[in-house]
Amino acid sequence: MPTPKSFLDQLREMTVVVADTGDIHAIELVKPQDATTNPSLITAAAQMPDYQEIVDGTLLEARQDLGTDEPASQVVSLAFDRLAVAFGMKILEIIPGRVSTEVDARLSFDTAATIAKAHYLISQYEAHGISRDRVLIKIAATWEGIKAAEALEKEGIHCNLTLLFGLHQAIACAEAGVKLISPFVGRILDWYKKDTGRDSYPAAEDPGVLSVAKIYNYYKKFGYKTEIMGASFRSMGEIVELAGCDLLTISPALLDELQHTQGELVRKLDPAIAAQSDIEAIAMDKATFEQMHASDRMASEKLDEGIKGFSKALVTLEELLTARLAKLEG
Repeated sequence: MPTPKSFLDQLREMTVVVADTGDIHAIELVKPQDATTNPSLITAAAQMPDYQEIVDGTLLEARQDLGTDEPASQVVSLAFDRLAVAFGMKILEIIPGRVSTEVDARLSFDTAATIAKAHYLISQYEAHGISRDRVLIKIAATWEGIKAAEALEKEGIHCNLTLLFGLHQAIACAEAGVKLISPFVGRILDWYKKDTGRDSYPAAEDPGVLSVAKIYNYYKKFGYKTEIMGASFRSMGEIVELAGCDLLTISPALLDELQHTQGELVRKLDPAIAAQSDIEAIAMDKATFEQMHASDRMASEKLDEGIKGFSKALVTLEELLTARLAKLEG
């Protein structure tokens, strides 16, 4: 009698599974197709003893390139960008697919600065012999970020638009020709629980799940090529309800739970069914985007909160690097 397949094995048959972690050891264990990190995950990984060598090597290389006369702040600034690339390169040694590397969240409302930072990150990967096809530049889904991604995509630099909470953000990304979006399932649920005072939602009624399903059906109905990667999961139930989504980025703990769960995993999202759905197209421009964003309290609050949270993690990382450089230099 054949061994029953785990939920994770069945999920991989209908969805690309991505590891949501900066922990290289966790990626080695779960062997995902792709991997994605964010500032909080990189900051956490940078504090683990296992990765001290990567952090120290990046700092010392930055010091060597800049010279002994440059102030520590300049060294840390250079090492800061290179560290994300260093983790990305380590991850790409393990996985067959792509890694997402994030642009500084503090640039989220500056199109030109976002483009410049993306160019620098890609140049660092390419200097180490890694093709831009294996990297997704991760940018917050502000109007300015989406416009930056539109320009980058025309250069063959593919983007992952993150902190995405509303249909207006998703439509703007698709019309800009963005490669991939990351709608945040769990963060949407968090907002609704807080706003309504409810302790929980059944997975099939989870507001984050419903949001991603709505975006999926819209994209497949109108033939957009932008990939949808559900992110920020709070439970296995949310993942089960989004089986069939283009990609899902999942934490190591939930990947382990899926691996140890058996039974039949039913496909919930299907392009053929979406194509038959009764949906009206929305023409998207800056004014429409801003109007829809202002009227969507959840999306506007969570985007603002997410940018602030990632920015805070970056400040913490800069402080860690400053302290480590001081120790290395005696």
